Amino acid sequence: MVDTTYFTSADPIARLSIGAPHVAGTAVAFPPNRYNQEDVARELTTFADQGFMRFARTTGVDHRSLALPLSRYPKLTGFTEANTAYIEVAVELGERAVLSALDAAGIAPDEVDAIVLVSSTGVAVPTVDARLAPHIGLRPDVKRLPLFGLGCLAGTAGMARIHDYLRAFPGHVAVLLSVELCSLTLQRDDTSIPALIGVSLFADGAAAVVAIGADRALVGSGTHQGPRILSSRSLLLPATADMMGWDVSSSGLSLVLSKDVPKMVDDYLGDEVNRFLAGYGLSTADISTWICHPGGPKVLDSIENVIGLPPEALANSRNSMRENGNMSSVSVLDVLRRTIADSPPEGAFGVMISMGPGFSFELLLLSW
Repeated sequence: MVDTTYFTSADPIARLSIGAPHVAGTAVAFPPNRYNQEDVARELTTFADQGFMRFARTTGVDHRSLALPLSRYPKLTGFTEANTAYIEVAVELGERAVLSALDAAGIAPDEVDAIVLVSSTGVAVPTVDARLAPHIGLRPDVKRLPLFGLGCLAGTAGMARIHDYLRAFPGHVAVLLSVELCSLTLQRDDTSIPALIGVSLFADGAAAVVAIGADRALVGSGTHQGPRILSSRSLLLPATADMMGWDVSSSGLSLVLSKDVPKMVDDYLGDEVNRFLAGYGLSTADISTWICHPGGPKVLDSIENVIGLPPEALANSRNSMRENGNMSSVSVLDVLRRTIADSPPEGAFGVMISMGPGFSFELLLLSW
């Protein structure tokens, strides 16, 4: 018998809930090289004077994990060596993250139908997902969707693409893998403001999210203790391509980062969130959980201000940044993991937010 609720309900949330995929498991993985903020800021640049070190202490970062031991970075000879290290470490971290997330979901690797890879801190062809697939037991017919160039936006954007896929294939299992090794992009001799901000904030890690389609959820596969993914929204702002990204040269990837990023949040994010929620008869007052990419202390302050959030609303974002730094697209998935671990009550709504090159925003509506 066909369920006609989707077609007859006047409640837009009820319509979205029919066929919504579930998050079934999450995990993060970090390289073993863990350091405090002072050591990283001092060793990864040739410009560690007292003024810079004072700035590094204000970023809200206490510790970070790095792809390589600190002693290796001064010896890297250029982009080729750094990218070789990226491939090796990314595959190892990716394997650990995916297997841990599948274990949390109670799903075997050969049950995975699709894998979305997001990463913007190295180049690999074949991609990282293709390299790890045979080692962890993914099927040869697994569908692969590697996405490059979305930067910090990619954690939420990857979740949106998994949502789209599982809407189309509600009996399937999809995995999102994010791997970012930001430390391998840092240029030690670059004393520009964006480079010094990068040295103060960026870190390395991997995260994986396992999601199951609604039909699979109905037969009880997996634990699906995470939220349902209801809807997504994207915003690409015109004439902002030079605000954030990479300059690619023979020495590698150099950070492009405008000082106006917090202003972009101030000017555009509040209205975009309101429009997104209003489309489903909701407002910010209906949202109890905010899962925001920790782009830096000023960015988080701007998000709080434009949405009108109390400081505790972004506690998971600030804690992730303090304990692990800004891991680009990995960070918002770490915030999601923390949120699920302290699960909101049934019936609660959440919004996931990231921003990145473009300049772009990506929003996701979740429900528990």
